[in-house]
Amino acid sequence: MKHFINIKDISTPVLRKIIFDAKKRKLKRKKLNVLEVDKDQPLKGKLLIQMFEKSSTRTRLSFYLAIRQLGGGILTLRTDELHLAKGESLPDTARILSTYGNAFMLRTDSDEKLKEFKKYISIPIINGLSPSSHPTQILSDVFTIEEIKKKNISKLNICWIGDSNNVLNSLIEASVKFSFKLKIGCPKKYNPNKYLMTWAKNNKGNIKIFNDPKKAIINSDVVLTDKVISMNDKVNKQKKKKEFKNFKITSKLMKLAPKACFLHCLPRGKEVSDEVFYGNKSKVWQQALNRVYVQKSILLYCFDKLR
Repeated sequence: MKHFINIKDISTPVLRKIIFDAKKRKLKRKKLNVLEVDKDQPLKGKLLIQMFEKSSTRTRLSFYLAIRQLGGGILTLRTDELHLAKGESLPDTARILSTYGNAFMLRTDSDEKLKEFKKYISIPIINGLSPSSHPTQILSDVFTIEEIKKKNISKLNICWIGDSNNVLNSLIEASVKFSFKLKIGCPKKYNPNKYLMTWAKNNKGNIKIFNDPKKAIINSDVVLTDKVISMNDKVNKQKKKKEFKNFKITSKLMKLAPKACFLHCLPRGKEVSDEVFYGNKSKVWQQALNRVYVQKSILLYCFDKLR
């Protein structure tokens, strides 16, 4: 049984295979409508159960379309709709999900809960977002970057400017797996997770941290960011916004990387100017759509149908 929980736990050849499959499937859908099923219908009769403890737009929609286009069905749940919120144990819930469904996608506010589900569930589990990781987003971003730049990501300079959050954690893992240079720009107080940076160093990661956004962005090929105030961020929000004031991505900052495109996992906040977000360098809508194609290939990997 194959799970998709963290990028660092999956081999580079498998990650590459997922991206290659997504590329093929995107090309084959050019003449198909949104809900038309892929001709091979590889997941016909399969049911994906997805559960959301956090709000979601892109993850919810992309997984819905992904499983439908593969020929399968989907059921979306909220925890407050289940007996899990009324006292039923997580192990029992996991066993019930395994009885009714063929795969489980969880978007959760607890890394421990994700581990517990993995322990007791007997169907593949996919991490749709957790406090420490957002692997489906970042694998899709790698796909998008290579699609835009028409180069292997290992030959590109990738820059992240913003908070050290779950999205950055997965980007750090991807930088090791795909061997690309990663420059991180953030206030010193918000440097990346030390454990993860040690793992990256031990695995020959090429990552540099700058506490000056200008030094981080110069000559980059791609610039990524995310909201400074994340969902359920339990901090003094006004203070944090002030600490990131100089890290806002503006046209002036982007001029230091004249060949760079701009990506944002969405939803956006005040961390990027309208001029950049809606400008010619922004590829955020292409980035969002590509979630569908990569999610499809992740599902096929979990069902052991990736060819």
